[in-house]
This record gives sequence, structure tokens and C-alpha cells, in this order.
Amino acid sequence: MLELININSFPVFLLILVRVLGFFVTMPLFSYRTIPVQFRIGISVFLAFIIFYTVDPSGIIFDELYLFLIIKEALVGVLIGLIGYIIISAVQVAGGLIDFQMGFAIANVMDPQTGAQSPITGQYFYIIALLFLLSVDGHHILIDGIVNSYSFIPIDAFIPFENGSIAEFVIRAFNSMFLIAFQIAVPIVGCLFLVDVALGIISRTVPQLNVFVVGLPLKILVSFVAILVFLSLYIVLVKNLFRYMFEVIQGLMMLFGGA
Repeated sequence: MLELININSFPVFLLILVRVLGFFVTMPLFSYRTIPVQFRIGISVFLAFIIFYTVDPSGIIFDELYLFLIIKEALVGVLIGLIGYIIISAVQVAGGLIDFQMGFAIANVMDPQTGAQSPITGQYFYIIALLFLLSVDGHHILIDGIVNSYSFIPIDAFIPFENGSIAEFVIRAFNSMFLIAFQIAVPIVGCLFLVDVALGIISRTVPQLNVFVVGLPLKILVSFVAILVFLSLYIVLVKNLFRYMFEVIQGLMMLFGGA
């Protein structure tokens, strides 16, 4: 209690709070508009209070480098959350690819969680992915990651940006996001491609049939059936997606710590 009210420990607590707040600003599931700001600030202060007693504050001095430490902590929290958001965005990218083939590309919906436009199928997949994340206690793993980040990135150390490995790591993660999105979308997109081939053959053999009138409802029907059939495969891909997201976050924290 005496340490809590000691004014000399406040700079250390502020550094911890900045990293945790940056994490909750960009991390999926915690950064959405549907979660009250008061809750995010409150849980950030609570976590910072817990982490404060696990961090060695001996190397923190309130001098001219303290401002750079605050900037570093904000960058660490924001980038850890942002890399997780980039990976999980593969679900919405896959939904955009599917909607383009279904004919739903123009019928985007407003995502109430982010405030941005989202494809219909992508939003449907995204909700399932978030429910799956909650069902397997993935949000606890995310919080555990920011708590254990201090074992990889000391609070008094700076990020080694000079070797360029961090930028290369982020680019590889970005490329993997598109690869995962393609793996999620390829079963439905492949079925719709076969429908296009069949409609093309029909239009050549039966010119009297207007394929533009028949094609769109047929592709929507095939898409719904394919989504229903491949839904179990989608759950497996989402499970691998979250596993990869946790690995990427851990790898990024190791690079931030100079490992």
C-alpha cells in the first residue's frame, strides 16, 4: 500500500498503462465500439495495477529519455494489437472474395463494431469467428499475451528497429493473411467458378435461355449450399487462423525484445 501511494512509482505505472491502453485500442474484440470506453479504461488500469507488481522498476528514471519510453510503450501496445487485427481480417477478406463471385459485392453492410463497411458474407464469417474465439477463451489468451509481453520486452528497453527484421516480419504476416483468406474462400469460389462454366456451356448450347436472369439466383443458391457444406471446414481454418495469430503476436514481441 505504501508503494502504491509513493509518487516515485507513478512513472513506472504510467508506462505500463500506456502499453495496455495501446493494446486495447487496436486488439480485435476489445477495440470495438460496442464495448464501452469506460470499461476499456477501467480494465486497462486494473491490468496495469496487476502488472506493476511483476515489473522491475529499478531501471526507470524520470529524465529526458522518459518521453521516448512512453512513445515506445504506446508503439508496442498498438503494434501488438494491430498485427492481431491484420491476421483476423483474413476472414473479412475471404468474405469479400466470396461476395464478389456471388454478386453481393455492391451490397455491403455497416459493421457496428468498427464503423466501416463490410461484405455481407465476410460479416457473417467474422461473427462466427469471434464467437469461436470467445468459446475457446481466446480473449483470455490475448490478455495473457499483453501481461506476459514484459518478459519479452523489458519496460526500460527500446525497440531495435535498425536491423529491419521487424518490417520483414510484418510483411510476411500480411502476406500470410491473404493466403489464409484465399484458403477460406477457395471452396465457395471454386463452386461458383464451376457454376460460371456450366452457365457458359448452357448459353452456347441453348441460346434462347437468358443466363443473366438465371445465373444470379442460381449462384446465390449454390453459394448458400456450399457455405452450409463447408462450414465445418471453415471452423477448422478459423482455429488455425487464431493459432497463427497467437504465434505471430509472440514472434513480434520477441523481435521487439531483440531476440
